[in-house]
Amino acid sequence: MPPRARISEQTRIAEIERRLKEQFPAVSFEVLDAAVREHHSRFQASPIRDFIPLLVEKRVRQELADASPSHPVA
Repeated sequence: MPPRARISEQTRIAEIERRLKEQFPAVSFEVLDAAVREHHSRFQASPIRDFIPLLVEKRVRQELADASPSHPVA
């Protein structure tokens, strides 16, 4: 079995931004990007990076859902 290709953290963050933009189309890209960057920066000193994109996505999704109560969180 060949080794799994590693996807860079920045690529995973970009994919997260794309998914969140699809889920929250009313939110401007600037607002979404700022939220992703803010939450991502909180993990800057974390030595283990594997789950950071997942944590960023979860936190940004919750933040956007809280700002838009009519939008359900998936």
